Amino acid sequence: MDTLKNLFARELLEARAVKLQPNEPFTWASGWHSPIYTDNRKTLSFPRLRSMVKLALANAVMEHFMEADTVAGVATGAIAQGALVADELALPYIYVRPKPKDHGMGNQIEGQLKDGARVVVVEDLISTGGSSLKAVDALRKAGADVVGMVASFTYGFPVAEEAFRQAGVKLITLTDYQHVIAEAAKTGYVSTEDLELLARWRENPAEW
Repeated sequence: MDTLKNLFARELLEARAVKLQPNEPFTWASGWHSPIYTDNRKTLSFPRLRSMVKLALANAVMEHFMEADTVAGVATGAIAQGALVADELALPYIYVRPKPKDHGMGNQIEGQLKDGARVVVVEDLISTGGSSLKAVDALRKAGADVVGMVASFTYGFPVAEEAFRQAGVKLITLTDYQHVIAEAAKTGYVSTEDLELLARWRENPAEW
């Protein structure tokens, strides 16, 4: 029986929110070469899939972080997804910029954050975890109690898993790299020969 991770992986592939090009790698902003590119913002353009993301993330919050009284989205990718989740749960919403604005009020956190608020963070994508955990750090410095994070997708890199462990942040995701690759193989999106290459990339993406 398909799990949510399988179903959502299939949906991402069908919407082309995840693209796989083992023989024509993408170049990430970090400089890494990658056979995969993920853009979960595309899910916003498909009403049924958008609703699926909203409900699945909201359910994850209710199941794992019931104590949350505020939702925070991480800019820019998860601003819309975070707002959808907050609306579904009828909770206050804020979002966190990568750094404070250099004009106006100089805010890094947009919206009203109550001191001591129990915040669940919504993210669209986890790669190394760096930008996601910067948002957590900003929230904590502002006086929030970050109870955890939910995200649509993770590559599952060991460096990210260790970073979240050290930061003391529980992470729940709707799907991950392994399930996307498995679904891509089922549909013939990638060949059997490509599977070994895709597995090698995830083991050491920085040197691939």
